[in-house]
Amino acid sequence: MIVITGAAGFIGSCLVRKLNDEGFYDLVLVDDFSKTEKLKNLKNKQFSLKVDRNKFFNWLDNEHKLVQFIFHLGARTDTTEFDFDILNELNLDYSKQVWQKCIKYSLPLVYASSAATYGGGEFGYDDNHDLCENLKPLNPYGISKNEFDKWALQQDQKPYFWTGLKFFNVYGPNEYHKSRMASVVFHAFNQIQEKGGMQLFRSHKEGCGDGEQSRDFVYVKDVCEVMYFLMHNRKSENNGIYNLGTGKAESFNTLAEAIFESLEIEANLSYIDTPEDIRDKYQYFTEANIDKLRSIGYDKDFKKLKEGIADYVKTYLAVSDVY
Repeated sequence: MIVITGAAGFIGSCLVRKLNDEGFYDLVLVDDFSKTEKLKNLKNKQFSLKVDRNKFFNWLDNEHKLVQFIFHLGARTDTTEFDFDILNELNLDYSKQVWQKCIKYSLPLVYASSAATYGGGEFGYDDNHDLCENLKPLNPYGISKNEFDKWALQQDQKPYFWTGLKFFNVYGPNEYHKSRMASVVFHAFNQIQEKGGMQLFRSHKEGCGDGEQSRDFVYVKDVCEVMYFLMHNRKSENNGIYNLGTGKAESFNTLAEAIFESLEIEANLSYIDTPEDIRDKYQYFTEANIDKLRSIGYDKDFKKLKEGIADYVKTYLAVSDVY
């Protein structure tokens, strides 16, 4: 039995699909299932049980002997959320309880961290544990993720196998419910469909051209491949926090061109000011150093941006399909 928290969300539901495709059906899905907009993400997926996130720990106390692995992907992922009480409850305190239950019941754990912990990149993008104390996230979401990373590293007692994954800019199917927090690919596709063109944020930083802001965009299917690898390679010497990106930053202009190409239409780009509420906390560059992940034996190639976008657009967005 495999537990996935945040299972109705973007990455969680894609992991359910990956596990189903690999022949794993005895899955326990944990989430706030009252949010009906996420439920279509579980369409055509096989699992044993759904457990409300508020009842999960009681369920685990009773059923832990049946559990073999926990993927803790549930979190409040809104980077514009400024209510620290909500972030502390869902991203910090809840994660601490998951961690402690994994110790108590000797369960292996993979949990979701975030590249938002790196802030403006003043200290680079190396997944070196010693850097966590120095990082300066740009928003409360990033702070909450970094606080848990720091807390986990400070613990004397740890699960016998655990990894935290710093997800970079993940895009792909099943992010339909995320509204403003969905990927640029998702929003761009919809803009192009509605208006025949798309808008990108203008640069407000000297030396960076409009649309030349760059991110490490990683396809959700590749993210799931890494998590599947970790489930089968649970060696205690590999415990720790890892970057999960492609290792190559690409500009938003490059991303936009790939979307137009996938739709087989001529590029039509314009630029708008970055909203003031996020302008001073906007990341202009992210790029994962994935040497550490490679060092533990993960040798699969990550999809190039053009390849990932083509699959997302043609297989899912253009046909309104879920994964």
